[in-house]
Amino acid sequence: MTHINRRLFLGAAAGALGAGFLGRTADSQDPAKGAANLQLAPFRFDVTPPIGHSLHAGWIKPVEAVDDPLEAIGFVLLGAGKPIVLCVVDWIGLLNEAHIEWRKALAEAAGTTADRVTLHTVHQHNAPFACLEAERIVLAQGDLPHIIELDFFRKCLDAGCAAVQTALKRAVPVTHVAHGEAKVEKVASNRRILGPDGKVASQRGSSSKNPEHHRLPEGLIDPMLKTVAFFHADRKLAACHYYACHPMSYYGDGRVSADFCGLARKRRQQEEPDCTHLYFNGCGGNIGAGKYNDGSKQMRPVLTQRIYDGIVASEADLRPEPIQSLCWKTHEILPPPDPRFDLDALLQQIADRSQPVVNRNRPAFTVAWIRRYRQGIPILLSALHVNRVSLLHLPGECYVEYQLRAQAAAADRFVACAAYGDDGPWYIPTAEAYPQGGYSVNVAWCGPEVDGILTGGIKELLSGAKGCA
Repeated sequence: MTHINRRLFLGAAAGALGAGFLGRTADSQDPAKGAANLQLAPFRFDVTPPIGHSLHAGWIKPVEAVDDPLEAIGFVLLGAGKPIVLCVVDWIGLLNEAHIEWRKALAEAAGTTADRVTLHTVHQHNAPFACLEAERIVLAQGDLPHIIELDFFRKCLDAGCAAVQTALKRAVPVTHVAHGEAKVEKVASNRRILGPDGKVASQRGSSSKNPEHHRLPEGLIDPMLKTVAFFHADRKLAACHYYACHPMSYYGDGRVSADFCGLARKRRQQEEPDCTHLYFNGCGGNIGAGKYNDGSKQMRPVLTQRIYDGIVASEADLRPEPIQSLCWKTHEILPPPDPRFDLDALLQQIADRSQPVVNRNRPAFTVAWIRRYRQGIPILLSALHVNRVSLLHLPGECYVEYQLRAQAAAADRFVACAAYGDDGPWYIPTAEAYPQGGYSVNVAWCGPEVDGILTGGIKELLSGAKGCA
């Protein structure tokens, strides 16, 4: 990845949010003026897969043990029109129909509509990967491991509905918002290392034992961990933390774990049991810990400490201010599949029993996206604007450039990006990354047009903040 000074990038990137896909943008029905009627209802529920369940869509060792349980954590915000739901899950991804089903279920439990629910995953890899269409495709083969077991999937939805309904009975007034940020030391590095020809020469990954990977600079990252917290007067009710990096120290051993980002969040939660802590992965599609992480078991607590330190530091200067305005914005996009993917060839590959599991299960995700696009089912982007703070909710494994562009485009606001929403497109590179090649481009189901489409949607959402004041 070309090494660019972050501040210079932010200045240059403001102009990059240009015209894109003209999707449908919708406003909150009733933007809140002041906080007289606002309430917050936190919830959490267990989403730990059972012994024997597939991890990472069946192409790594299935569940043998649980080192630490997985959770779905969120809150319902009441008093700004229909309820608004924010939720983040300790899974790899929720894609397409699976993502929509979760949003519908949480919406029904909260008494709202699915377009007012944002749902994200943290992307830990010793965890489930949920795509219902991909599951149907592999089940039809008769010899492939599950993508996601449907009974377990439905059990999680039922638990989520029950948790939300219980939370609504315990909603408390929310009157103030605060924000802060701090630099995280020695975690993130850009995964894409370019050669002299401008092509990807090496992928640094989430871990690496290659000394050259450790020697090279971090590359383009966003080093800041951001926090947005909601208060009742001076009582902190919920704290949302945002940082862009693949959250894996090591995986593939069959031992379920929330890994270093989840463990840092859990540590902070134990310290503040009366505040609900949520961790959102930012635009970390091309970001990992490979410069600093050799994949050894000893590095998990080290990385956990570094994220935990960033969380604590980001909260150190929180200055609650009364909520004067709050509104919800949405924007639909539907980027087309990359034409290099041929549906018939993918189906033949999935049916080829001489291929390893990864070469059969993974194309099922590609087929699912192609079919979704042909059905015309869009992805929903959203943003929650509170005073001068914007929580931006994006799909898939977005490259960090999208996060930096968003911050540059709304330099007068505190913009916190959560990616890994609807993960149907998988990786979302920038247009310039496609000719550079590399793993994440090879498994990006959309073509280069996605850049203009997504950046156009980001621009619409951020410009919509002006209507909230």
